[in-house]
Amino acid sequence: MTFPKPLLFFSFLLFLLCSCKTEKQTDSENEYLRWVGDIEHNETTDKPGFRICNGEEQILQYFNLGAGPLYPEEKSTLLETFESKYQPVETNDQNGFIRIRFVVNCEGKADRFRILQADKDYNEIEFDERITNQLLEITKGIESWKVMYRHEIPVDYYFYLIFKINDGQITEILP
Repeated sequence: MTFPKPLLFFSFLLFLLCSCKTEKQTDSENEYLRWVGDIEHNETTDKPGFRICNGEEQILQYFNLGAGPLYPEEKSTLLETFESKYQPVETNDQNGFIRIRFVVNCEGKADRFRILQADKDYNEIEFDERITNQLLEITKGIESWKVMYRHEIPVDYYFYLIFKINDGQITEILP
């Protein structure tokens, strides 16, 4: 028995249409952040009233600043703040780097603080909480950061501080 060519063609076309996937795929549209290191809002740790002025996708990364580090005043003032408020933790095994990243909004307010900790070989470790909590609270206590402008419009940006720790003491603050 032979089938007419138009019937075969129609059957083949119908088979193709029915076998196509019609469900909307949402597998990776929002799975990844815009950039490595973007900081999403966390309802449990971040201030509820902190606002991003120009949208999440417009927060500038630290490498987009071009002007170098933007301290609240001068770096010497920042160093004095930590020198006067940080109480060293006497220990021989607390060595490495603690990085605190955060967002500074268009008003010069900071939030979304995140901590990364590494030993001197840049392997992930956890420092004594007496050290990290102090550094975090002192950083959060800095009430105003420099407002950054692009085309005369205040913008939001990421910033970070890296603390070099030797035996529980701050030996350097970068950048």
